[in-house]
Amino acid sequence: MTTRAGPRMRSWELFAGFFLLFLLFPVYYLLAGGLPVLWKIAGLIGIGVIGVTYLVVPPRLFEAPMWQRIALVLGQAALITLITLAFGVEFLSLFVYLAATAAILLPVWLAVLVPVVPSIVAVRAVLDGGPFWLAWIILAMLLSTFSVLGVAELIRGNIKLYREQEQAALLAVAEERARLARDLHDVLGHSLTTITIKAGLARRLLEAGQREAAIVEVSDVEALSRAALTDVRATVSGYRETSLAAELAGARVALQAAGITADLPHAVDNVAPRHQPVFAYVLREAVTNVLRHSGATRCEVRFGLSWLEVTDDGAPQATTGRTGTGLTGLTERLAAVGGTLAAGPLPAGGFRLRAEIGDDE
Repeated sequence: MTTRAGPRMRSWELFAGFFLLFLLFPVYYLLAGGLPVLWKIAGLIGIGVIGVTYLVVPPRLFEAPMWQRIALVLGQAALITLITLAFGVEFLSLFVYLAATAAILLPVWLAVLVPVVPSIVAVRAVLDGGPFWLAWIILAMLLSTFSVLGVAELIRGNIKLYREQEQAALLAVAEERARLARDLHDVLGHSLTTITIKAGLARRLLEAGQREAAIVEVSDVEALSRAALTDVRATVSGYRETSLAAELAGARVALQAAGITADLPHAVDNVAPRHQPVFAYVLREAVTNVLRHSGATRCEVRFGLSWLEVTDDGAPQATTGRTGTGLTGLTERLAAVGGTLAAGPLPAGGFRLRAEIGDDE
């Protein structure tokens, strides 16, 4: 079984526990009769086994293979028949518990057949002069069967609801992991690339004896590191907000530090405000790819109301390094807002990345 017993046990125990009180009648008949002590002990054990197999076992076999469920019902039927034959027709009332067990475990068409034989026996006993109350056993078995069939449907509904909730929880966890992985890639990929470039520039400046300029670059590295740490903390907590204007300013600094001519817009006012957060991620990833993989000397960025395009003049052979986890994450982000991503080499050389969202100009 793959579903926990909780939803089944609670529904079944609340319903079935009350009816265990009716076991007091066969217990009374057993103890009041003039039977040897060992017979009484054996009878009490048998009644106890019936109570356990009625209350405790069925919920645990609710989704078990059919042969196991049938085996329990047949075993219970054999024990009740043995008790009835040994102690008298007064113990026919135990078949009510058999009817309930069959109704909870067996298919409907099979469960409704279970009370037939005990009912025939009860009718025959009444006709042969037995106590008239035995006729009530027939009604009790029928009521037990159909009421437990209703409870079985309730349990199945609880199980279905539980599974749906469990599945929803698993999907939520998976989505959150994917979001965290995507955001960390976007945040750290760009920041670490810029830090690496600036650290390399600082080293070259020191080697050239330009100490003051190197200190400026090292200060930038420190500031970028602190900003990256803040971004990581915000990403993990789920409260990180992106700004297209900030990403544009960061792209300008990073490209210039790498010695790449940056042809960038000076404002983002022509981009729809609702699209700016996702375009901020697109710009960050696109510029990171230019810095890492392109070998470009020039990068151009253009915006529209609902589109963004980044092109560079990098070598065509470098394009294979630009289609990894980052672009996959961007594709997912854009798809979530009804957008698309197209990226690939240009016929005349270089690389172009274009993101569009639904209501294009």
